[in-house]
Amino acid sequence: MKQNTLSPIDNQICVTRTLASTKQIAETVNAASASQIKWAKMPLESRKTICSQAISNFINQKAQVAQEITMMMGRPIAYTQGEVDGVAERAFSMIEQADRALADIHLAEKPGVKRYIKRVPVGTVLVIAPWNYPYLTAINAVIPALLAGNSVILKHSAQTPLCAERLVEAFEGTGIPKGVFQFLHTDHLSTEKLIQHPNIDYVAFTGSVAGGAMVEKNAAGRFIGVGLELGGKDPAYVRHDADIDHAVETLVDGALFNSGQSCCGIERIYVHHSIHDEFVQKAVALTKQYQLGNPTDANTTLGPLVRTEAANLVRNQIADAVSQGAIAHIDESLFPASVAGTPYLAPQILTKVNHSMQVMTEESFGPVVGIQSVSDDSQAVALMNDSQFGLTASVFTTDEEAAQQLGEQIQTGTFFVNRCDYLDPELAWTGVKNSGRGCTLSQIGFEMLTRPKSFHIKILEAK
Repeated sequence: MKQNTLSPIDNQICVTRTLASTKQIAETVNAASASQIKWAKMPLESRKTICSQAISNFINQKAQVAQEITMMMGRPIAYTQGEVDGVAERAFSMIEQADRALADIHLAEKPGVKRYIKRVPVGTVLVIAPWNYPYLTAINAVIPALLAGNSVILKHSAQTPLCAERLVEAFEGTGIPKGVFQFLHTDHLSTEKLIQHPNIDYVAFTGSVAGGAMVEKNAAGRFIGVGLELGGKDPAYVRHDADIDHAVETLVDGALFNSGQSCCGIERIYVHHSIHDEFVQKAVALTKQYQLGNPTDANTTLGPLVRTEAANLVRNQIADAVSQGAIAHIDESLFPASVAGTPYLAPQILTKVNHSMQVMTEESFGPVVGIQSVSDDSQAVALMNDSQFGLTASVFTTDEEAAQQLGEQIQTGTFFVNRCDYLDPELAWTGVKNSGRGCTLSQIGFEMLTRPKSFHIKILEAK
């Protein structure tokens, strides 16, 4: 069975791949299980060396990788090489953290007893990665899983199949045992059966809430771990004492980068009433400077959404908000490439919004943001928490102590002050509510991909 990938640039087929058969899937899983034992016995230092060489190989393909990302999912070519840089940052950080994260835990001495806890690999890890940041999301689980001694099978989105192939290719010639890191191209039904396979020991999934529910359903009853990074409706609050220019520049970028197709992108902004109008004026002016067009053009700063259906969802949210009294500040005619019935969509800033509107409560995943005036910190926190999601949240202020106090009250996985839409590889990447469970990155991320094994050794006196 063939699988075609349509480029959002022109809706033409850009990649065709044959989906794995039932036999090929079984052979891949069996190879992963068999090779994992050998891989886990290799010294951590050897695994680190292999992973480091693979990332170096990957970096050497930056130009080609960037072009393929643009072709498959539509991000402007001016930005796609940055994803390769991000992969390097995260991967090398996790390699550097591995010794501490995977070290044995030695307990206090007791007479005649030696006790310690090892962190041992779970076995074979299935990584299911999305299209929006195809390499960054995958690498979050792939590298720590391999470092921990697991084998990995990477199943990528049908929109970005080449990404799985490129990552596996990067490990060729590094000394990694055959079968330790493989990819599969599968349809939805085969993916569900793959999750159910008795030799899959952990599933790391990034995607929609519905997709996360699918993973949990198919893993149920097998007592395996699942890591779920799901949706977001990430808020920002601009306090009365914020640096307005910095907040505008950061939040407009956080809302519009990658055409808003980011799980941790800014989708709603709450601004103190005393600076609301100034903030909106400057945000609108900056948004008008974006260039919507063909993402292969170096001058394009805003590309198409991944599919027309995705763009139509955002169009419908905007229309719904306007019908309820919201004000749209961007004249779509300023962006002539924005055409109904295509994935090309002009950015939009909405004011006079409230939480009865879909655009302030449901995930948009597009270049639109609602800005709502608030009277004080308490109202801002209440509105930020009024969501089914909780991935990241941001506060812009010059009062660090006040920001930290607000951070304690906001229901979120990551709390930012004066920045947004960034993953620090030394911090745990996690969410609450419908944004998922488990975590990647940081030393805690390694814990998701290992299991504790306790050693209790009673020392007998020689007779």
